[in-house]
Amino acid sequence: MKKADFHLALPCDDLEATKDFYVSKIGASLGRHTDTWIDINLFGNQITFTKAGNFSFDFKNYRLGDQVLPSFHFGVIVDVQIWGTLYSKLFSMDLEVTAETTYFLNKTGEHLSFFVKDPNGYQVEFKSFKNENEVFESMDGLG
Repeated sequence: MKKADFHLALPCDDLEATKDFYVSKIGASLGRHTDTWIDINLFGNQITFTKAGNFSFDFKNYRLGDQVLPSFHFGVIVDVQIWGTLYSKLFSMDLEVTAETTYFLNKTGEHLSFFVKDPNGYQVEFKSFKNENEVFESMDGLG
């Protein structure tokens, strides 16, 4: 099956801060843009941020094993080299970056993960799977 790209549209409070975060800090590229919205190319996927003024979300969490994760987040799966480079780069900056975590150690779907908060309060997750063929594999016994 051909790999499909995704598009995600999100409200945004500050376009310049958002552009700086994704382009200057993450290393994504700026796509089409106007005074009221920007497209970000995040590893071949399109995220559109539209200036929406003040907004808020109730950032409820959920538990996955011993970890507490934000229910509202989005992310991208990258290879381990890109993952390591991004983690080192973002962790060294004055950003809210979680510690690297391995999920499902020695099980189907084992992957490294970290989260970083963008200027709008969105939690962005970066994952790298030990075996890229297990991204959609069933993990029996998870509750």
